[in-house]
Amino acid sequence: MVKSAFFVKPRGWITSVTVITVAILTGSSATYFLIRFRGNSPAPAAIYSPSKISPTAISARGYIEPKGEVIKISAPAFMEGTRVAQLLVKQGDNLKNGQIIAILDNHERLQAALTQAEAQRKISEARLAQVKAGAKQGDVAAQDARFQKTRAELRGQIATQQATIASLEAELQGETSARKATIERIRAELINAQTDCRRYQTLYLDGAVPEQERDRFCLQAETIAKSLQEAEANLNRIERTMKQRIQEAKANLDRTRTTLAQEIKANQAALEAVAEVRPVDVQVAEAQLISDQALVERARAELNLAYVKAPKSGQILKIRTWPGEVVGNEGIVDLGQTGEMYVRAEVYETDIQRVRVGQTATIRSDGLAGELTGVVSEIGLQVGRQNVLGTDPVADADARVVEVKIRLTPESSAQVSGLSNLEVTVVIEDSNAQNQGETK
Repeated sequence: MVKSAFFVKPRGWITSVTVITVAILTGSSATYFLIRFRGNSPAPAAIYSPSKISPTAISARGYIEPKGEVIKISAPAFMEGTRVAQLLVKQGDNLKNGQIIAILDNHERLQAALTQAEAQRKISEARLAQVKAGAKQGDVAAQDARFQKTRAELRGQIATQQATIASLEAELQGETSARKATIERIRAELINAQTDCRRYQTLYLDGAVPEQERDRFCLQAETIAKSLQEAEANLNRIERTMKQRIQEAKANLDRTRTTLAQEIKANQAALEAVAEVRPVDVQVAEAQLISDQALVERARAELNLAYVKAPKSGQILKIRTWPGEVVGNEGIVDLGQTGEMYVRAEVYETDIQRVRVGQTATIRSDGLAGELTGVVSEIGLQVGRQNVLGTDPVADADARVVEVKIRLTPESSAQVSGLSNLEVTVVIEDSNAQNQGETK
């Protein structure tokens, strides 16, 4: 028993040593591979810890935007549902103020409306010239009334005659179809009767039927043949008669049309014979011309809205609507003045009293190689909810903030001209706190 106890104790000690040794080797190996892996990997982005920020500085989240914010260029609100017919720009283009960006699909319709309005204006101009030349409205109205009455009567006659022609043609077609159907039926009966006649002729020659039976069937075939001839003759007669009536109706229609043309010429001659100029007539014609000119200007203005233009100089940041697509709430393109970039920072309401226009700001982001610098140029006048939360999972989404605009230096603007909406961290130096510290 003593021997057994002696051998149990050393075994536990050896086991403990072995476990410790394996753990040390495993940790050393892991440390070696970790150091080697990190040595081959790129250096991580710099992390800006609170220790790097001055205790008097004001930190905030924000995003980069062009001067004057990003403008969503869209179609006019009353043109809802229109589509983009042509897109004349591409992403990255630099535009001038008033440059055409897109043409909407209602362009052709509005162009036609403008053409119609201009034509109506020309009619009014001609009408004014006619009145000034001496047209007498009273005589013109009376003459025109007589002409309208005569023309209405003649047009009524034309309509009646056209209806008569149509009725005769329909009657001809109906009679012809009925007669032809009768002829086809008689012809079929004739074929059957002739077949019976030949069959009974054969039977008679063979002595199978008497002569009277054969004669009866052959006589029936002859009778049907005469009926067929009579039906064909009636068809020809009806066609000749109806066609003659149709030709007479068409001749009457031509005479009526000729009379109408003569009446139009006579009315024109009577109108030209009137020569009296009245101021009131001139005023009415001038008022109509002014009204038509206003319609032209309106049509031209509406047509101009079919050309979507840049409201100011800037760069196309993003295309939202392509040709053939309906213009939606996002507009057609995003436009921004990227020559001068700003940062819109959201400063907590508890810190806003320490922010002043002209203070220096430093801007940092994981997407930037270095730091940006700028100056506070504008401080908002309203307190709102925080919109830029960043990647902090515990960020307070209901925090109350004030928007502060920071104008970047030219060098910093050039660096981020293509990074609109990039989320950044802003550090604003509290110059008042610094001055107080230096004074102490």
